[in-house]
Amino acid sequence: MAVLAPSRAASDRPATSTAPRASHRRRSLAGRIAVNAVLLTVSVTYVLPLLWMLIASVGDTNSFRLSWPSSLTLGNFDAILNADTTYRPLLNSLLLCGFATLVTVTASFLAAYPLSRYRSRLRRPFLYTILFSTGLPITAVMIPVYSMFVQVNLIDSVPGTTLFLAASALPFGIWLMKNFMDGVPMVLEEAARIDGANTAHVLWRVILPLMRPGVTVVTIFTFIGMWGNFFVPFILLLSPEKLPASVSVFTFLSAHDQTQYGQLSAFSLLYSLPVVMLYLLLARKLGGGFALGGALKG
Repeated sequence: MAVLAPSRAASDRPATSTAPRASHRRRSLAGRIAVNAVLLTVSVTYVLPLLWMLIASVGDTNSFRLSWPSSLTLGNFDAILNADTTYRPLLNSLLLCGFATLVTVTASFLAAYPLSRYRSRLRRPFLYTILFSTGLPITAVMIPVYSMFVQVNLIDSVPGTTLFLAASALPFGIWLMKNFMDGVPMVLEEAARIDGANTAHVLWRVILPLMRPGVTVVTIFTFIGMWGNFFVPFILLLSPEKLPASVSVFTFLSAHDQTQYGQLSAFSLLYSLPVVMLYLLLARKLGGGFALGGALKG
């Protein structure tokens, strides 16, 4: 009996320990089901507008309701594929957002270097100012900006609008670029300076190659934000031949309830292509992230 008592206790121990694990697995499974259900619901709310836009672009009915068309047609694309409706506005958007993004990314990279590498009493207040500027709505400053543009004769000026778009995106670009630059080790920069490299060589030959994922992220976010910006070019640009696609999309809207939903959907699909292509071209640079471990070995 003395031998059987411990064995019975040992055989009872796993049975009591498996009950909490089974209960934990059931709770974990219920949690995963709830999370997946919420994510599926959110995904459906995003997919339905895209599905409506795709169906309306090839449908033969000019209706706001989501319904399968009786026949498929490319007439909506044929109606918008011309210089005045699509080609010139898209070209204006590419030039406006492309040059503004280039200015923003370059200035953000150069401004992030001293903020990341040097210490100063003004560094923290300046960073707080940048952080505050990222949350400042653009509509809050458009009235004084418009007044200033009138005084310096920059209204209806594409270069002036480009510089203002770049300046409005600069706080977010600097803040994001500085956080990425903090991840670049100082050891690599010090080794390059020991070898005789000056600041320009350190920036372009050492830091910039390691900052490519960060530069890519800033480029994508900046370009997407400018590409969908309607308010700034609508206020600062007056000539119809200078308007980007984000403003010219209003040509499909009518005050007499005669909105061309099919043509509007077709134009929206073409309007989305540059952003999708930019992401596909630059996304492969984001896969590896910051692989700096190998650079520090040895």
